Amino acid sequence: MKVAVIGIGSNSVRMLIAQIEGNEMRRIRRDREGTRLFAGLDENRRLNADAMASSCAAVRRMADSARAEGCDALHLFATSATRDAANQADFAAMLLRETGLTLEICSGETEAALSFFGATPGGYSGVIDIGGGSTEIIVGRGMTVHCGFSCQMGAVRLSGLIPIRDHGDLPAVQQIAADILEDELRLHPTLTLPILWRGTGGTFTTLAAMMKGIRWTDRTYMHGTVLTQDFIQRIARDLADMPIEERRQLPGLQPNRADIIVHGICILIACMERLGLDSITVSEYGNLDGYLKYHYLNDAQKGQSA
Repeated sequence: MKVAVIGIGSNSVRMLIAQIEGNEMRRIRRDREGTRLFAGLDENRRLNADAMASSCAAVRRMADSARAEGCDALHLFATSATRDAANQADFAAMLLRETGLTLEICSGETEAALSFFGATPGGYSGVIDIGGGSTEIIVGRGMTVHCGFSCQMGAVRLSGLIPIRDHGDLPAVQQIAADILEDELRLHPTLTLPILWRGTGGTFTTLAAMMKGIRWTDRTYMHGTVLTQDFIQRIARDLADMPIEERRQLPGLQPNRADIIVHGICILIACMERLGLDSITVSEYGNLDGYLKYHYLNDAQKGQSA
């Protein structure tokens, strides 16, 4: 059967269409539109009308496309920005009215699990998923999560808290991320950290594209890229000292990510330092892939490698 899932994130709306046959999933097409939903949250934690309308329009376009391609089922979920919103019910009602889709709002733990299911190929491993509003840290094996939690730090969220004008501002942002992560890790004192870690999300694919010197649209060539902490530290400094307009001209950097990419990298550096990682492997797959794996692959597959 052909299925589609649309995810409303804090920075973008994304869609994955896949063919499911038994225990196999063949990815057919992806779509993405930057909507920056998290920026629409006001001081009362309410999404403004423009932010909801923009994301709703993106969902409607993708849903219409999936239906035109003959998808047998279409799912919709949302993560950090919607999870934080006091008026999430209004947003869900708008989506149902405009697209005919019922919105599933993921908890932080569910979002973490979906990212793990999508990003890992099996074996005991860890995943870092850096989004616009939150960052998930997950440890597990196959389709079993041993520990997964969501931190209230994302590239868009931190960019709204503290600006980065040059490399002199990097330590302060990294310290904020380190403190948030440390607070979460205190709740898991017996967690055994794996050796193998993977990273998913736009921060990782951007770094992979920049390391390889390819365009950010060449997504096939980013999966499996190994990023060293030395490289990440160096690119953070270079980008921090670069005007945003100049960043937008870099072929490896998606233009609408130029103003938040350094904050995402600061989160990554803080995570790697606290978790003791010298390097991390980029995964092109994430919570959309994990959603379909979890809901459509049978129990036998769930017990095997993801």
